[in-house]
Amino acid sequence: MSRDPCRIPDLVGYGLPGGQKHLPEHRDTVRDLNYQLKQLCRHNRDGGYATQRNRERLLSLIADQLHALGFRGMGAQSLKPKHVEALVNRWQGESLSVGTIKNRMTVLRWWAQKVNRQNVIARQNDHYGIPERVFVSTDSKARQVDGAALERIKDDHVRMSLELQQAFGLRREEAIKFQPSYADQGDHLGLKESWTKGSKAREIPVRTAAQRAVLDRAHRLAGRGSLIPAERNYRQQLRVYERHTANAGLSKLHGLRHAYAQGRYEELTGWKAPAAGGPTSRSLTREQCAIDREARLVISRELGHEREQITTVYLGR
Repeated sequence: MSRDPCRIPDLVGYGLPGGQKHLPEHRDTVRDLNYQLKQLCRHNRDGGYATQRNRERLLSLIADQLHALGFRGMGAQSLKPKHVEALVNRWQGESLSVGTIKNRMTVLRWWAQKVNRQNVIARQNDHYGIPERVFVSTDSKARQVDGAALERIKDDHVRMSLELQQAFGLRREEAIKFQPSYADQGDHLGLKESWTKGSKAREIPVRTAAQRAVLDRAHRLAGRGSLIPAERNYRQQLRVYERHTANAGLSKLHGLRHAYAQGRYEELTGWKAPAAGGPTSRSLTREQCAIDREARLVISRELGHEREQITTVYLGR
């Protein structure tokens, strides 16, 4: 029987529900690989919406690049060391930043893990000559949104999300999906896995009267629901958020997390963060270094990171 060119390859069991253990081998063009990677993404929804969307976009780009590099007829299970090395050589030849290449390596490892081919990619990036990313911030990216700016936001739910970002250092997705009746635990917030990057639940302390006032307003607006109105889903509310903040002249709102981190650092240490004009680590005493490290660990956890090193992005070093 001739092969139907319109037939979509069967993906049951390949990172998907069902019993089949392996994808069939394919002799088609790159379209098979693009389709299979898209299906892996659709049936393995790890992380938040933005993470999923970025992963699917990068895997589509990677499939196109493999085709351009001469690797034809690949399926998702075809990934081999030679493919990884060819991609890395191409990216390095394009003079991409270390951070960009590392993000793509993370996506490649996700692909390999989902098809049980983890061993085709070296565990350490330095195997491919990818250097360590430099995380030190040399200037402050902290951002504040004042009352006048908030008044320019015409959507109540978007305005409330911005207030939460500023008060608690939340990511945008967390602040949009925020459900006060669930999160407000009195002396701390409890964030659901489904709200957070990497699907990692976490807690953030409620320390000030200003934070409590923000939460009280969020309760009054959302009731038992979230900051996504009942008639919208997350994607729709994200578009509303983007439109209203742009119309209000607001940008680089990730800087609200920087401001939270720097304020928290000063509260915990008694001096300003290096990125905010405070002393660098080289000028600290041994006792101050211990205080600095403990503060960074606290802030890293509150921001939803697992490493102290990442705080240099927000605080400097």
